[in-house]
Amino acid sequence: MLILVTNDDGIHSPGIAALAEKLSEKNRVVVVAPDRERSAVGHSLTLHSPLRAEEIRTGFFAVDGTPTDCVNLGIHGLLDSPPDLVISGINRGGNMGDDITYSGTVSAAMEATLMGSPAFAVSLESNRFQTEDFATAAEFASSLAETVLERGLPPDTFLNVNVPGRNQPRGVRLTRQGKRLYEDVVVEKVDPRGRKYYWIGVGELGFKDLDGTDFHAVSRGYISITPLHLDLTNYRSFDHLSAWKLEGEGGNR
Repeated sequence: MLILVTNDDGIHSPGIAALAEKLSEKNRVVVVAPDRERSAVGHSLTLHSPLRAEEIRTGFFAVDGTPTDCVNLGIHGLLDSPPDLVISGINRGGNMGDDITYSGTVSAAMEATLMGSPAFAVSLESNRFQTEDFATAAEFASSLAETVLERGLPPDTFLNVNVPGRNQPRGVRLTRQGKRLYEDVVVEKVDPRGRKYYWIGVGELGFKDLDGTDFHAVSRGYISITPLHLDLTNYRSFDHLSAWKLEGEGGNR
């Protein structure tokens, strides 16, 4: 099987190396990844400048673009046939709850789904005090890849996988997206020329410890698999919004 691998940590990250090496034991693997770290770029696509892809070694392409660019370019330009599966990761740090809206890792899997390829994202929870061991996450991703290749995924669905970074996982849980608690802190500084500059995202992060969520599972040592889909419609809001008694049709009021 042909598997396209990408990430948002950059083509030289240890996570993507571990993933590609493990998958290569049973599959043909092509890596198309950003030439540098592109974390938190979300589902951005480069439209106003050309992209360049350099094959730095056989089957490894470094692209001067976003993870979404890499998937799009890989499927439509660099591969000789459509991939049987796209895997994004292994990301350094978890991608859970509201964080997935920023994640380049998760967005790459979303882009693959939009392109008609089955996909999943995989992340290893860690912090600055840990030395990451990607072997367990790579092993699980390889096993999950075989299952997806054999059984397929529901329509318009991709998977967001998070692996706990401490000890061996206690098991696997199917979860829903959790809820992040953000401490909204923007730090203001002054540069040597007297001009202000700002750091965003330096506050402490927490989460709502709700049973059945990705945060709940990973914090207790379980691998979390959250099925995501492309339809962002909030169907539960229809009853509430219909009470607004909006008039007219086709956008006219």
